[in-house]
Amino acid sequence: MSLDHFNRLRLLEAILFAASEPASEEALAERMPEDSDIPGLLRELEELYSNRGVNLRHIGNGWAFRTAQDLSPFMSIAKEVPRKLSRAAIETLAIIAYHQPVTRAEIEDIRGVALSKGTLDILLEAEWIKPKGRRQTPGRPVTWGTTERFLDHFGLENLRALPGIEELQAAGLLEKRPGLGTIAMQQSESEFEEEGDDDGQDSLFDLDDDYEAVEKGENIALDD
Repeated sequence: MSLDHFNRLRLLEAILFAASEPASEEALAERMPEDSDIPGLLRELEELYSNRGVNLRHIGNGWAFRTAQDLSPFMSIAKEVPRKLSRAAIETLAIIAYHQPVTRAEIEDIRGVALSKGTLDILLEAEWIKPKGRRQTPGRPVTWGTTERFLDHFGLENLRALPGIEELQAAGLLEKRPGLGTIAMQQSESEFEEEGDDDGQDSLFDLDDDYEAVEKGENIALDD
């Protein structure tokens, strides 16, 4: 079927809109009538769309419709994608919640396996844990505790509202790793009250420059 110039322009427009990736002039020519002036039609379409929301752009060896560059900032969509915590991260968070302030070495001792640096990074990124100071022992290791965001996310008024070992077992959280039952409710209510000071500090720990750096968004080594 013969097409006039206007309809050839429309056909080229439709082919480009339907293409999933930039189409070369050779590929376009295979879809168009044999005597079509592909370069001329492309230039005409390029000019026609120059002031519209989408522009015809020459990308590498191909042509494609793309959002006008001045509109790109308005096309961005921020979407929160929930990520499922790994078992290691869940266990680490539980140990920190029930034993805080606790060091990395103590977390590893309770879990019985080495703790990867990435596990703490994930919890830090979620703002569920934060440094609580350094223990006054050789090496002065960093100690970790939970944050108000942790309480808010899990719907807890305070640390005393954490579920007990019976509740965890009823939920099936301790069935496969019975040794982790030691994480639950090892601190008495009075101990929680002592840890619930306004500034979140324990009398055995002090906050140094590293803690202040983390509060300002800077990084510290997590290998202690």
